[in-house]
Amino acid sequence: MSPRDTASPSSTASPSVWRTLHHAVFRGMWFASAAYFIGNAMQGMAAAWFMVERTDSTFLVASVQTAVFLPMFVLALPAGVLADTTDRRRLILLALYTQAASVALLALLVLTGWAGPATILFFTALIGCCTAMMSPAWNSTVGEILPREELPQAIVAMSIAYNAARALGPALAGVVFAFAGGASVFGLALLGTAAMALAIRRWPPRAHPPSRLPAERLWGGTLAGLRYARHSQTILAQLVRTAAYGASGSALWALLPVIGQQRLGLGAEGFGLLMGCLGAGAVAVGLVIGPLRHKVGLERLVGTSCVIFAAVMLVAAFSRWALPVYIALVAAGAAWMAVMSTFNTATQTSAPPWVRSRATAMHVLSALGSFAIGSAFWGIVAGVFGLQAALCIAAALMFAGLLLVKPFPLRMGAASEVTQAPHVPFEDLLVADEPDPEAGPVAVELGYRIRPVDTAEFLDTVALLRAPRQRDGATFWRLYKDLGDPSRYVERFIVTSWADYLHQRARATLADQALEARVRAFVIDGETVSMQHYIAER
Repeated sequence: MSPRDTASPSSTASPSVWRTLHHAVFRGMWFASAAYFIGNAMQGMAAAWFMVERTDSTFLVASVQTAVFLPMFVLALPAGVLADTTDRRRLILLALYTQAASVALLALLVLTGWAGPATILFFTALIGCCTAMMSPAWNSTVGEILPREELPQAIVAMSIAYNAARALGPALAGVVFAFAGGASVFGLALLGTAAMALAIRRWPPRAHPPSRLPAERLWGGTLAGLRYARHSQTILAQLVRTAAYGASGSALWALLPVIGQQRLGLGAEGFGLLMGCLGAGAVAVGLVIGPLRHKVGLERLVGTSCVIFAAVMLVAAFSRWALPVYIALVAAGAAWMAVMSTFNTATQTSAPPWVRSRATAMHVLSALGSFAIGSAFWGIVAGVFGLQAALCIAAALMFAGLLLVKPFPLRMGAASEVTQAPHVPFEDLLVADEPDPEAGPVAVELGYRIRPVDTAEFLDTVALLRAPRQRDGATFWRLYKDLGDPSRYVERFIVTSWADYLHQRARATLADQALEARVRAFVIDGETVSMQHYIAER
């Protein structure tokens, strides 16, 4: 596969990021999101520097990043299920209103002097919970505004807004913190939350299409999302690579306040500038990431970025001069943006609509969950072995992550892999009486009588059905040979309930449909594929 094949889900997609801002709704959401990201970045910087000023513990300083991102690890997937199955507008607004109240209360506690390290961590975690609950619904909403061929550019545009906020937010927060105190920073962060809420009220997410299928429940929907990721090779590869990169790269982000204070002797303004350099590099590469990804391909771009980020961690570990660190952090921000936006784009373009919010949530879970756990881990390592040792170990692990290229290759899904096939009516299932939706387990058998000369090729082709059957809902799949008729084979799979079976059938894509057609092509002329359904009674 050439770099051009892996660069975009559509060969006709424009590499221009700015084209997405020609759409009025997307432009409005982009500006609102930028304000929200800036507010969150300001709040996170203020919380981290509050810890630096009031405690000497590297663990507590690094724990701020954990408090920000650990809620993603816990809540992202349930939030994705809710985004796929409930009213996304209500879900997003509830999270934003809760976040606004939390930020306002935190500002008041800081202003009155009642906020200690525990209070800061608690409210930071609560705000992180709100972000976790709204993120999958918000991401899928943004993905629906533009045509699919412009989705990669839309993701890059949002990544530019996010990373620009990482540049501007901490720098602005550092100045405000130094001259007006932490309460003022939290007060300004409240404005970003308000801007996002207004945008969602003005441009609400598209309602889910009506369906006659039984509604998915939270636990069942969570299992369905995990099952999809486990049996989708494309999604699984992206999630594993994202988690590995986030876990090792989190060392630099989590220990940056310590680097600024202990090694470089910087104050709040200097720390804000360090964060700003990371964001500036991310914004700069975001302007060219589309053509760059299109030209060099996914793997080469990701591999080069991993080497750059690891090298920057080594510079931060050994340099006591601020200027090389500032310059290196610009390169680190560019590398981080290049990798994470590529992983995010690959995930969103490879998931069909029914599971897209859950796939996005699992990307968030892999990225920020590993980031949160990694931040706490690197804080402990730095406390025990020292800052230099922690950064050197993290750099070595990032180099080691390049070994994942072969077992977990990256690619972007084709349109046929995410476009759902026409739904087969219930009447075509040859079932006398429809069972209760909760009845089950359900066993399904499909019989194929094939030409003996095609046996080897048939077995290789029908084995490809295992992944989509299990990906869409089956808990068991096996192919059997009829001992009484060597030309007959039976495909058998089991689904937990009748409702899950109906959902499984509705989730089939055009690519799945084409694969089934290839399997049926081996059937002897004049024969048909038989289908039987069984439901457990005892």
